Amino acid sequence: MKKIELSAGTVEYEDSGGDGPTVVLLHGFMMDASLWAGSISDLSADHRCVAPTLPLGAHRHAMRADADLSLPGMARLVAELLDRLDLQDVTLVGNDTGGAIVQLLMCDGAARVGRVVLASCDAFDNFPPGLTGKTLMLTGKLPPRLFGLFMQQMRLRVIRRLPIAFGWLTLRGDAATLRWMQPVMKRPEIRHDAVRTLRAAGADTGLLVAAAERLSSFERPALVVWASRDRVMPPEHGRRLAELLPHGRLVEMGDSYTLIPLDQPAGLSQVIREFTPGRL
Repeated sequence: MKKIELSAGTVEYEDSGGDGPTVVLLHGFMMDASLWAGSISDLSADHRCVAPTLPLGAHRHAMRADADLSLPGMARLVAELLDRLDLQDVTLVGNDTGGAIVQLLMCDGAARVGRVVLASCDAFDNFPPGLTGKTLMLTGKLPPRLFGLFMQQMRLRVIRRLPIAFGWLTLRGDAATLRWMQPVMKRPEIRHDAVRTLRAAGADTGLLVAAAERLSSFERPALVVWASRDRVMPPEHGRRLAELLPHGRLVEMGDSYTLIPLDQPAGLSQVIREFTPGRL
């Protein structure tokens, strides 16, 4: 895992290296870059894969006290990362909240981005999304210490598999979800960051409705990949996004919930590979 000092603080990221087309992969709340481990294992044979661990609650380096941890702030942090690594013609991929961050970047110009992939993600008025997102936003109103006590319940698999936790997000990724919970369960400074992030998101729940009004101006290729069994991100939102984007195309993914990179890493890698330069 590499590290880079950005304006918000230290950000860790996976970088497979290589001379192939660059794919940047973004995760959601209470997750880290390991969401993409299966896809990176496949794609890195002929792509450079970069996957940052954003300060969304499963990160391991606390952010600066003055860091903007809102979702627009996360989008600016990703843009800063692309600039600092001098990445060009990027295929920017986002799943879950990562897809919301991709949409915000699309609305903001995204000069280094050549094409985007939105994979079962927050969109339109589905923010916070489903029971999982609404529960998380409610817990974010707690003081950091009480937030940490609530999160201690995630040690138990039976709790993690509830619809209010990860039960409707992934069919088969429980080992990853347990790992993602470790920073907030063990480190007060990470709990503080997580609460700041959740409160900032909860203060602006209409930001993706506003973003959707601007997505029709995104004139670069866009692939929408949606889990047909998704119970958190409505499948009709995938269809709406594909229709809204001038160069949008929809691919439905079976046998998966929201976290397609966990449930169907090979299938997702295949559609990303077919979408990147030289495979159009």
